[in-house]
Amino acid sequence: MTTVEITYVGGPTSVIELAGLRLLTDPTFDAPGAYPIGSRELVKTTGPALTPAEIGPVDAVLLSHDQHPDNLDTAGRTHLADAPLVLSTASAQARVGAPVRGLPAWQHVDLPRPAGGTLRVTAVPALHGPAGSEPLVGEVTGFVLSGEGLPKIYVSGDNASLELVRDIADREGPFDIAVLFAGAARTPLVPDAPLTLTSEQAAEAAGILGARHVVPLHFEHWGHFTENGPTLTKAFAAAGLAERLHLPAPGTSVRL
Repeated sequence: MTTVEITYVGGPTSVIELAGLRLLTDPTFDAPGAYPIGSRELVKTTGPALTPAEIGPVDAVLLSHDQHPDNLDTAGRTHLADAPLVLSTASAQARVGAPVRGLPAWQHVDLPRPAGGTLRVTAVPALHGPAGSEPLVGEVTGFVLSGEGLPKIYVSGDNASLELVRDIADREGPFDIAVLFAGAARTPLVPDAPLTLTSEQAAEAAGILGARHVVPLHFEHWGHFTENGPTLTKAFAAAGLAERLHLPAPGTSVRL
């Protein structure tokens, strides 16, 4: 089976390389600082480990959503203009325009692989908080990557719903690799529930998905995360899944 290389840039940003293609997740390249969003602000504590120039060209961007600066910031928006394809939500397409393409849940696009065949990118549902929070947090999406002879990969985006994880596992699973946005994000917008998976939920999601490997993203580098790498390590060990968890340092890669 084809090897996958995932390079961790920081926050939700990574480069997923497989079958000769390079996919960038949620581009965030701004410096540390306070970033306004409505009447609130999100505080970035650490900048990216790699610049867009160091990352180089990509074949597509997988954008979970555009409405929050910790998933798409000013430098990230500039970077989108150089991408041949950006897959995201319908609302992101309406707000950002080209080259963003809204991909409804369970619909897919096939990307040509340099050596022949295709990589299928399927949009899957995501919920950025508890049920009923959609009018506050906005529309988000996740993705499934698949193809003949390729490992199947789930990229969660900012999903906090294990119920949706079960639906995705039922329709698309089992998975070889899960890229899970974690960190148990909390903000005053939805004060009583996390907006992304907790560490325990990430471990449970790994079991639901049947994922042999888990690479967490979006669990550090912003002040609104309430859990981190050590809590992920503890939760996966408690679930008996320690060997599945991979926590690359920013700027480094894991090959699976």
